[in-house]
Formats: sequence, structure tokens, C-alpha cells
Amino acid sequence: MSTRPLVRRAAPGPGALRVPVVIIGAGACGLTAALRLVAAGIDTVLIERDAAPGGSTALSSGFIPAAGSAVQRAAGIEDDASRFAADIQAKAGGMAAPHLVAAYAGAAAQAVDELSRRGLAFEVLDGFLYPGHTAYRMHTLPERSGAALVAALTREATAAGADLLSAARATEIWVDEQNRVTAVACERPDGTVEVIACDVLILACNGFGGNATMVSRYLPAMRDAVYGGHVGNDGSAIEWGVQLGARLADLAAYQGHGSWATPFGVLISWAIMMGGAVQVNQNGQRFHDETHGYSEAAVQVLAQPGGIAWDVFDEPARALVSAFPDFMQAESNRTVRVCADLAELAMVIGCDADVLLQTLDSVSPGAVDAHGRRFERGLSAPYYAVKVTGALFHTQGGLDIDAQCRVLNDTGVPFPNLLAAGGAARGVSGNDVSGYLSGNGLLSAVAGGYIAAATAAVQLGRHLDATAD
Repeated sequence: MSTRPLVRRAAPGPGALRVPVVIIGAGACGLTAALRLVAAGIDTVLIERDAAPGGSTALSSGFIPAAGSAVQRAAGIEDDASRFAADIQAKAGGMAAPHLVAAYAGAAAQAVDELSRRGLAFEVLDGFLYPGHTAYRMHTLPERSGAALVAALTREATAAGADLLSAARATEIWVDEQNRVTAVACERPDGTVEVIACDVLILACNGFGGNATMVSRYLPAMRDAVYGGHVGNDGSAIEWGVQLGARLADLAAYQGHGSWATPFGVLISWAIMMGGAVQVNQNGQRFHDETHGYSEAAVQVLAQPGGIAWDVFDEPARALVSAFPDFMQAESNRTVRVCADLAELAMVIGCDADVLLQTLDSVSPGAVDAHGRRFERGLSAPYYAVKVTGALFHTQGGLDIDAQCRVLNDTGVPFPNLLAAGGAARGVSGNDVSGYLSGNGLLSAVAGGYIAAATAAVQLGRHLDATAD
């Protein structure tokens, strides 16, 4: 069997295993959909290429943005879907797909509430706002990691009855003459092939960040950037879609990150920037407003000499992220350098101390710098410094879908029984790196998976309401 994702015009034989719903990909999107479906009594199989679920979700911080959730209300946080939608569009410059913005902003809290009822102990991250958000709405498990989120979703989905076929790489989608999906073929590590017939297929598999050819074609600014995402993001969903005649959308959108510690490959949370940190280049000079967002910061950092910058912060900023697993890892492997004074900081960076002094002197309470950033406080010794570069994390464009997560053909008509969400589909970040609002990836994964489950149920003649157990 070819390793290239293929569409085959075929029908499974009478002896093939048949299930109502097959989901390709067991990240947050696929697991959320599977949990909702099996809880309603709909048999579902998850096909996962890795030995255990992980993917892009496990590499993320695991923060799910949602507005109007029970957890928010319990914490006294006023927020709603319309406010969330406005924040999404503001960050995207009004270019995010309106139907998906409305659908995802409206479904996110319902999804989080249902996952909470299923055993996920969410809390709202407070203390700082990520760029572009006007309310505390990042929902996190106590472990504050994407790996913990995947583990919890896997536990609950399999306990509820979802069948997880791991170490199985989906290689072919079988369709009939009407482009109705009939089956999925997947290959095991030993080369054996399994064919699973289905009534509905949900693509929850991947974007294309790990496909160098696609990145060069669609995201030229990231051609030479470090890739911090999962290798499984190989563009399979897009390749299947192209062969089927599906419409693609927002392929120039992606999540970058301007704080990827180098050479150690550890993410340094942008929370330190919101807590007062700054970025300087190798000359000791600042070069952008760090509060605009970590995604577009990737491009800014890569434009500096050597594609390198330094995160510079102090103890109050460090305290915001000191319990984040990624930051704890960075401290444990000495990625974070501690400098007693400005002279030592300049030595670590390798820049002129007078230039660095002038840079940090401009960081003072009430000051508005040349880049438009307003500072609430200055920085004080001891200083912390991390050498970083810009990285590509995951893509935000893919198969075009409607508000029900149905994949659309090149004339805008939905395929009969093919759904997509998460990294496989277009997101809500417009068509540019600057449109990415913090959490958009997990928003499209969790809200998209929740919606796709409801759509799959309808196509099976069932109905899932927002509170169904």
C-alpha cells in the first residue's frame, strides 16, 4: 500500500468491520467528538497513528478558550459568546470565517461544560490575559499541560466505550461514485492493512506543518523556521481533500511562536511578556510590541540578526509561569539564565551594556515606547534571560467546512458523510499569522469536535442536545 494518502473508489467487502463513525486522529478534536458520540450510544472507532494519543494537543499548553462556561460563572467571571467572537474577529482583522467564529464561540462553553461533567476538572487561568482576550476564559486542568488534557480525554473516551485503534496509520479513504465515504484503510507497523467500513467519517487528524513541501508553498515565511509541532501534521487531510475535489481555505494562516528556546527546544510561555517581560535582539535592542501576540512574534524574531532574540524578564514575570511544566523544564535544564545585574545580563546576551541600559531604561511605568507598547512597571534585578527563536507550531488552514463541520466540495456543496474539524479544517484565524488569537487551535479542536459529533449523529438519524448524557 502506498504511504501517500490516497482516495480509492471502492466498497468494503461483506466481511469488513463496520461501525457507524470512524474518526481519524485521537487528539483533542477526535477525542472530544468520540466521547460525545459514545456517551450517546453511538459506536465509534478512533484511528491514531501513534502508539498513544498525543499529537499537537500534547505539545500545547492545554488551554481551551471558552466563554460563558459553568467554571467561569462559578469564578464570578462575566463573559459570553458574542464577546468572545468579537475578540476573535478583532485579532483576525475581521477576516476569520464568520460562520465558524459564531459556531465555535457558541459551542466552546457547551463543550467544556460537557467535558467537565465527564470528569475533566477544569479551572480558569487567571492572573494575566493573553493578547487579544478581554476576559479570563482559558480553561485548564490543574496540571496545566496539553499532555494532561490528552490523557484525561483518552481516559474518559475509552472508559465511555470508544474503541481506540492506536499505532494505525490511515492511508486510504474509500468512496463511492457519489463521493460518499464507504471505508477507511489503515496500516499497522508490521505492514498489515485493516479496512473499516463506516457510515460517517470525521477527519480530526492534522494540519500540514510537518510537510516541508506544503510549508514552502503556503507559508514561505516559515520555510526555514524551527518546527515545534507534531510530525503527524503531514497534510494528509488536504491531500485527501484535493483528490476528492474539496475546497481549501485560509492556507496562509498558522500559529507561530516567538519564544521557542534554542537550542533546547522548549516553549517559553508568552505569559511572561504579559507580565512585563521584553524581547531584545543580539544587539540589546527591542524590535516590536510583545503584547500583540506570540504568533506574529515568530516572524519578528526570525527577522532579527541570526533569527535570534532574548526574552528578558524579572521575578514578578517569572512568578506567573513558574508552575507551568514547560517553564519548569526550561529551568531544570538551565535554559533560563539568571543574571545578578545589567552588566551580567549584557555579557550573557553578548551585547553592549550601554545599549542594553538604554533599552531597559525605556521600560518604565506609564511609558509608551516607539512600538506603541505601554508599560505598567519597569524591570528590576535579578534579571532572567532565555535565548529564543521563532517557530512554526501548527497550521490554521485546511479543508473548507460549514458551521456543522461538513466538508465542502469546490462548488460549496457538502460531501454526503465527510466531516472535518481541528487541524484538518480551516480555523478562525483569518488567512495570516497575525490573526491567531491565543487558544484558537484548541478552540477549533474542542468546539469543532463537539459540533462534528452532533452532525455525525444527525447523519445517522440521531440528535444530540447540548446537555445530553
